[in-house]
Amino acid sequence: MNVNEIRKYFPILDQEVNGKKLVYLDSSATSQKPIQVIEALDNYYRSYNSNVHRGVHTLGTKATDAYEGAREKVRKFINADKVEEVIFTRGATTSLNMVAQGYARHNLSEGDEIVITYMEHHSNIIPWQQVAKATGATLKYLNLTPEGTIDLAEAEKTITPNTKVVSIMYVSNVLGTINPIKELAAIAHKNGAIMVVDGAQSTPHMKVDVQDLDCDFYAISGHKMCGPTGVGVLYGKKSLLEKMEPVEFGGEMIDFVDLYDSTWKELPWKFEAGTPIIAGAIGLGAAVDFLEEIGMDNISRHEHELAAYALERLSEVDGVTIYGPKHRAGLVTFNIEDVHPHDVATVLDMEGIAVRAGHHCAQPLMKWLNVSSTARASFYVYNTKDEIDTFVSGLIKTKEYFTNVF
Repeated sequence: MNVNEIRKYFPILDQEVNGKKLVYLDSSATSQKPIQVIEALDNYYRSYNSNVHRGVHTLGTKATDAYEGAREKVRKFINADKVEEVIFTRGATTSLNMVAQGYARHNLSEGDEIVITYMEHHSNIIPWQQVAKATGATLKYLNLTPEGTIDLAEAEKTITPNTKVVSIMYVSNVLGTINPIKELAAIAHKNGAIMVVDGAQSTPHMKVDVQDLDCDFYAISGHKMCGPTGVGVLYGKKSLLEKMEPVEFGGEMIDFVDLYDSTWKELPWKFEAGTPIIAGAIGLGAAVDFLEEIGMDNISRHEHELAAYALERLSEVDGVTIYGPKHRAGLVTFNIEDVHPHDVATVLDMEGIAVRAGHHCAQPLMKWLNVSSTARASFYVYNTKDEIDTFVSGLIKTKEYFTNVF
């Protein structure tokens, strides 16, 4: 399936913005949704909308089968060993908070260490700040190389026998850095720590095998991988999930409730309190089917080609600073000399080009880069080199506009 065929499945791309054909380069913030996912949601609400696990009537059984079927699709997609290791959540942020509050807060104490990096998204910083405050543990930051990558020799020094948690993103949403998670997991385990992975920016774009990575927890965001908003996944090794405390309580996750005490259901339902994210999970299952049909290796190859082409074209524009390593995932973060990123994004929007501007929920990284904000163009399976050409032409117009005005 080539990119032109793939684009036909995304109805939102066939429109004009400000009188120009839409060029959507903000998939790191949220991806667009193929018609297969839209139809899966529509079919659930039209044909078998019902709660799951609770009724024996036909609609309830059909909804339960679809919901649990989506769980099995995710299990295969990330190669989890057991289906009960796949927990549906509201998103990667919820998943990371569940690990921080349900596992770390109950297992860490004064003298213990948590290791993260400067490149982390706020959702992989703030939960660990809160755990450190609550337990007396020390939050440590792993230094980065000048180009924004992780040096494993530095990691060997920073991760010590006192380290209990290492939590690092697989792919940076700002730098595009692809981190050596498998090697970091080995270092963490050698020191008796668990390895937590923020997979929000990796799962949509590359083949993920949680068993090969040997990570202990892995967080997924559904809306960044062609799925609906409001759904995600927490993968965890069964042995750790069984010891981990729930962070939400109520219906669905209970086994038996007495007047003064209660017991919990087995995995995975122990962590899915209340009516679960039924439509979201079904939609995510459809997204997995769609991505599998294209092939994750094909998606990764396409995005690496786009990123390399974007770097080449941007190098032709004077006054552009690009952040991150040469070998990167499918995004480019940059600044134009003497033009604020918000102004860049505003002018590009007038050309129908959607990019992100701001601190990208990564203020510590902005400080490390010595900037307040940046602009970012991020690519996905439906983007083309022609769109990158349009984007670069838009940047040249932006430069000319601010040069002539000011």
